[in-house]
Amino acid sequence: MADTAMVPTFAEDEKIDTADEKEGTEKIEIGRDLLDVTDVGEVFAEGPRLIDLGENGKERPIETDADYSMRLISLEDDPSLRISTFRMWFLGLGLACFGAVLGQIFYFRPQTIAVSSLFLQIISFIFGKVLEEIVPGPSETARIKTRNNRFWRFMNHGPFNLKEHVSITIMASTASTSALAISIFASQDLYYHIRPNAGVGIFTLIASQLIGYGMAGVMRDVLVYPTFAVYPQLMPTVQLFDALHRGQDAIMQKKRLRFFWILFIGIFVWEWFPEYIAPTLTGISIFCLADQKSAWVSRIFGGTSNNEGLGMFSICFDWAYVGSGGGTIGALFTPLSTMLSLYGGCAVCIVAFCACYAANTWNAQNFPFLSQLLYYQNGTEYDQLAILNDDFTLNFEKLEEQGLPWYAAAQLLYLLSRTIYIGAAITHFFVWHWGTIYKILKNYWTEECQDPHYRKMKVYKEITNWAYFGIFVVCLALAIGLAYAAESGLPAWALIIAVIFAWGFTPIIGTLYATVGYAPNIQNLMQMLGGALVPGKPVANMYFTLYGENPILQALALLGDLKMGQYTKIPPRVTFMLQIIGTIVGGILNFTIMTTVINAQRPVLLDVQGTNVWSGQQVQSYNSAAVAWGALGKPLYATGTRYGFVPYMLLVGLGVPIPFWLAHKRWPKVGFNYIFTPVLVAELGLLSVGINSSVFTTFVLSVFSQYYLRKYRATWFRKYNFLMSAALDGGTSVMIFVWTFAVGGAGGKAIPFPNWALNPVGNADYCKRLNN
Repeated sequence: MADTAMVPTFAEDEKIDTADEKEGTEKIEIGRDLLDVTDVGEVFAEGPRLIDLGENGKERPIETDADYSMRLISLEDDPSLRISTFRMWFLGLGLACFGAVLGQIFYFRPQTIAVSSLFLQIISFIFGKVLEEIVPGPSETARIKTRNNRFWRFMNHGPFNLKEHVSITIMASTASTSALAISIFASQDLYYHIRPNAGVGIFTLIASQLIGYGMAGVMRDVLVYPTFAVYPQLMPTVQLFDALHRGQDAIMQKKRLRFFWILFIGIFVWEWFPEYIAPTLTGISIFCLADQKSAWVSRIFGGTSNNEGLGMFSICFDWAYVGSGGGTIGALFTPLSTMLSLYGGCAVCIVAFCACYAANTWNAQNFPFLSQLLYYQNGTEYDQLAILNDDFTLNFEKLEEQGLPWYAAAQLLYLLSRTIYIGAAITHFFVWHWGTIYKILKNYWTEECQDPHYRKMKVYKEITNWAYFGIFVVCLALAIGLAYAAESGLPAWALIIAVIFAWGFTPIIGTLYATVGYAPNIQNLMQMLGGALVPGKPVANMYFTLYGENPILQALALLGDLKMGQYTKIPPRVTFMLQIIGTIVGGILNFTIMTTVINAQRPVLLDVQGTNVWSGQQVQSYNSAAVAWGALGKPLYATGTRYGFVPYMLLVGLGVPIPFWLAHKRWPKVGFNYIFTPVLVAELGLLSVGINSSVFTTFVLSVFSQYYLRKYRATWFRKYNFLMSAALDGGTSVMIFVWTFAVGGAGGKAIPFPNWALNPVGNADYCKRLNN
């Protein structure tokens, strides 16, 4: 943060109407800065915000949490804007159903892609404006004469407003996430030939998610209200809301909207080439084109197909992979320090994968270079059912006959990296963030949060901590009952232990998520702990992991939405209600679509490489881990066994942040505080799965955006960078949806594009195909 107070100035293109100025200025404490903020009301095209010119007269780059809060986001609010309208409920529920279906289909794609909230945001805006025009409402005269005409004001009270739009987006994006419980039900269906009861499945989906909401609500004073909780991944979304709804008559705002729609349409048209017509554009590899018969060239430089290779130096022209893909890490909005840490780990990942395979470490050459399955030592796929009893518990006699399974080296390194990450995240939280968190907790009863957005939100009623905690208790009881109803094999005491761990890790991972926009999961820790507490039961391990990991994921989702509500001034009670409704709608449709896809694509989902349309890699990985940790935790990971060193990586991780923290204390100006060790070590196994051809291109774009544009084109960066990210991600998401249902096979029969030079048979980048 800056050491001195920032002096507010105003952008040249955002003119002040001095007649609207209100008296005086006030001091607002934000982090360690004191900002002089003129309380000028609605005097900007986009609401009041700081511009802050440097000594050279040019705008200072966006650097601190205060910069994000005050210079990128408007403080403007109109509490009179209507939220509960026909448009909000009709579009919110409709798009929630749509998003849930699409999100579940994306779960079975070869590369993990989430339904982008930007996509839902854009679609809801278009439909909202259409309904504004076609749905009858009271005329201006009638509105004046009959102010109690509630029905017509509900149907169409006037222009489609910001708060309706935000509410629709929150409800739809909540439903569009494929819940973790889907991995359990899909694994049981594909590998154990058990189809869970629909009622038990749907209620398990809902209960496992609402537990996390209760946790998030209790922690919002620490992870939502303060300015340090920036949530950088929200910037494209919030700026797009601003552009679409504020200052429509301002010249600058019209330029920004035109910029957005041009990019949106352009990327929609372009994406048909890499996604359908010319898949080679997903990853052009000079090395593969030069040598199309070398297995090592394919392993290192290939990457356009799932589990093909590491994609080193490939040039990717497919924004579906270069951009955020609907996730929280994106080339144009994730801070550079986070991206450098991530790709530093990625560089080590490439070296480690190749070294282990070349040296035949852990018999690596017996197995595919990249794979998520378990194998016999001779390289054939491991028959996990052959070592289990009829109740899916471990049979030691059968295990002795079959032998212990093996991992592909890359998958083992992935497990190592995610185990180290857990220890690193704990230490990172305490050495870098505990001071801030402790100060907030210490002053909880005596000092009010001074964040300017939070202070604007005080006009709205809050939900009490007791209400959130009550939801948590009810859902916990429901989860215990459902675990027994599903015959999961997980006892109540073990489920409660899993939830306790989730409580402990939510503030640790939540702080990372709120500050650097990155939150790797703790799935490995939960699987490891579940295997120790309930040994020999892979299905029980899945349920233990569900209630240890999923509450954290859902807590982060609600915290992010509450922060977006704070940025856009949505009442907290409304935000929570929208999340609840979205969760219920999503749970029902997630389960239904999962069953449909498995019935139609079972052989493909069981195949190692799958196709370029359908893949079971997520289910394969989840099930392999459950068998390895749940059934074989002690035989496979006990001290002295083949993989006995894996659990000790937790202790290694605890020490990783310490050298960088000490170095920062000794040399504070060098920048050791910008090395996020949990991010770095978590990505030591980044390339173990998926389409990897976008890694190099994403890194280059991140440096261009977050270094060059942010530092040397600060004004353009503030006005356009995050809007550009929203346009590219949104247009790509719309295209993927249309493609998936039109020709991708989701709506029936797939219609492949004819083979030609940029759509060859085999790997699209012309690398040698290794996994058949």
